[in-house]
Amino acid sequence: MMLNSSSGPVPGYPANWAEMTPAEKRKWRLDKLLNIDHIRFVSPEAKQKYLTRLKRTIAYYNVEEYDRVPVALPVGNLPFNLYGVNTRTAMYDYEQAVAACKKFNEQYSEELEYWASPFSTPGRVMDMLDYKLYAWPGHGLPMDAGGVQFVEGEYMKVEEYDDLIRDPSDFWMRKYLPRIFGGLEPLRAFSNMTNMIEVVSLGQLGVFADPRVQEMLLKLVEVGREYQRMMSILGPVMGSGVVQGYPGTPMAMAKAPFDSLGDTLRGTAPIMKDMYRRPDKVLEACDKLADLTIDSILKSPMAPNLAVITYPLHKGADGWMSQKQFDTFYWPSLKKVMNAFIKEGLIQNLFAEGSFNTRLESCNEFAKGTVTWLFDRSDMAKAKNVLGKNCGISGNIPTSLTVTGSAADVKAYCKKLIEDCAAGGGYTLAAGATAENPKLENLRAMLAAVKEYGIYKK
Repeated sequence: MMLNSSSGPVPGYPANWAEMTPAEKRKWRLDKLLNIDHIRFVSPEAKQKYLTRLKRTIAYYNVEEYDRVPVALPVGNLPFNLYGVNTRTAMYDYEQAVAACKKFNEQYSEELEYWASPFSTPGRVMDMLDYKLYAWPGHGLPMDAGGVQFVEGEYMKVEEYDDLIRDPSDFWMRKYLPRIFGGLEPLRAFSNMTNMIEVVSLGQLGVFADPRVQEMLLKLVEVGREYQRMMSILGPVMGSGVVQGYPGTPMAMAKAPFDSLGDTLRGTAPIMKDMYRRPDKVLEACDKLADLTIDSILKSPMAPNLAVITYPLHKGADGWMSQKQFDTFYWPSLKKVMNAFIKEGLIQNLFAEGSFNTRLESCNEFAKGTVTWLFDRSDMAKAKNVLGKNCGISGNIPTSLTVTGSAADVKAYCKKLIEDCAAGGGYTLAAGATAENPKLENLRAMLAAVKEYGIYKK
């Protein structure tokens, strides 16, 4: 897809965007992050800390050394729990979520070099729409559960591959959405929107006379009002960390096309059978989902402001499929998406959930500074050896260690990771996943390890 055409430059990009190389586009995006004249910092000290932290992150993207190893603390829901606010409450009572994060930031942000944000999944919206893809505290999970849980199902039937491939928007609206949102079930009554070419028949508009459709539309209005209420409370504090000296990298989330198909549409058991029974349809659907992923992000009005695309990788992990299946079904469509974004200067951040030890060599094919990896359980020394010259790497600290381990054990584990991975830059100390209620002293131990062992000598 061209971001610049004969009709003129796309808003938000330089006029010569189409002539710029991927490396030039990437530099433009990172330089844009460093343009901070519009930020009104609370103090000169906050501005200096912001720049130091941001340059540290950019050096990580560039696979270079800066002053020290960056650290991404797995704080999770600790800011809520420390002040008596469980995840359920944070999802429904936005004022309490804001108050808890404010207290946390006042007490710990300077010490931990971390700014807590009160945003959480709005529980009332999921209630109103009867959302079926998640279980959450008080809705399928105990009231004191620490987060949401994905509910897998066969949300796309095997006979619907052609529907998805032929007209994805129609499939999404009239078949998929009514299955994952009970509140949107009346969408099944709509006719195919592509039938409305010029003459709109009364039959096509008559669906709006259906009381169930009217009730659904009124419910969507209520959903919009709930979002307005949420943002009126959370909006004023969402960017408060920036002026205090805590930068964030503007990013969008994508999924590997095979994961979109296997996680959210077909489900694990069906997609495993599909790879054997109808491999051509799986590949065709993955290619279609790749195009949709590329298009949705690059055509977004927010695209000029993005720097990173992040992917949670699921079914490509070690042991889920063979290497041959990975090379056939998983990697080509994911690589297609990544290359399209790299061409537009966007850094690719791959969260390799589980272990990716057997995949590292086959994934090492991108230019320096275009890809970073967050590893859950992979061998970090091997990852550094295979990927470290061109890719940023992070992760591997077990969540169990941050929750149940001692501060001394955490610090020792971090020391070993730094020794294995920090040389030459391109390394961030991080956990393999975000823990529920990690120990405060273990977060301190992570930061202490970086300050003691992760300093780069000039």
